[in-house]
Amino acid sequence: MDKPGLTASLTESFEQLPQQLQAAARWVLDHPADVALLTTREQAKRAGLSPATLTRLAQRFGLKGYDELRAVHAAALRRRPEGFAGRAGELMQRHGEEGPGAIAQDMFAALAEHLKALREPQALARFEQAADLLSEAQTVFCFGLRSAFPAAFMLDYIRDLIGAGSVLADGAGGRGIDALRRIGPGDALFAVSVAPYTRLTVQAAEIAREHGATVVALTDSALSPLAALADVVLLVRTETPSFFHTMTPAFAAVECLAALMTARKGEAALAAIARHEAALDAAGTFLTPRSIRRGHR
Repeated sequence: MDKPGLTASLTESFEQLPQQLQAAARWVLDHPADVALLTTREQAKRAGLSPATLTRLAQRFGLKGYDELRAVHAAALRRRPEGFAGRAGELMQRHGEEGPGAIAQDMFAALAEHLKALREPQALARFEQAADLLSEAQTVFCFGLRSAFPAAFMLDYIRDLIGAGSVLADGAGGRGIDALRRIGPGDALFAVSVAPYTRLTVQAAEIAREHGATVVALTDSALSPLAALADVVLLVRTETPSFFHTMTPAFAAVECLAALMTARKGEAALAAIARHEAALDAAGTFLTPRSIRRGHR
């Protein structure tokens, strides 16, 4: 059974279902992304039902159990249209059929699951390894283009804040990759790219390896072209009910790396942050309560 067939069966049989199975069917129909992404136990909790009720619903429609129903939805999610235009069309259709509330709820549910995956023991071990390599590097060259740029920028920004050697390898006119001419042994490249992978970012990783530098990759698949060139791979999930991939887990990953590097740098990081804040204060960079009060006199 495919998802359209299952959806049609649930809808057509809804009025004939017992009350508890109606509640379960309503959950499945209203939260297709949750059904694909969340565990049965978590879905039961959110729906206010028992896992057994979800299982009975699946069996009522000829499935072996709720895991099989989840698999139907997961397969449908994987078969979503390729390309931004195709997925945007799908989004518009869902908006018309299910309304904005369902889309918003599915979006946040997907993001919550992606962030939860970063807490798995294997993921945490990779974060610790990556933080160690980046902390030991003499200079970290941060490289990310298009939607990946903000994540690369954030790591460079925070490394500068804590007094760690950093270069944002991006510049006006496409000269960012020129900075990698200075990379070498003892340095590291922090490269960010998710599907569709940016050709220049993969090229940057190749240059870094040729020059003997360490490569830490933040990407969405262990099989991505960037992962194949990396010493450590940090994996983030990017799929959402929207037409565009999410970079929220990538930002979270960078913030985690920054915290780990700051803690590792210790007192030196605290001193650098104090100097940085003093310079910003002297320049009047940020509004302070005092300056706000003066502005309203």
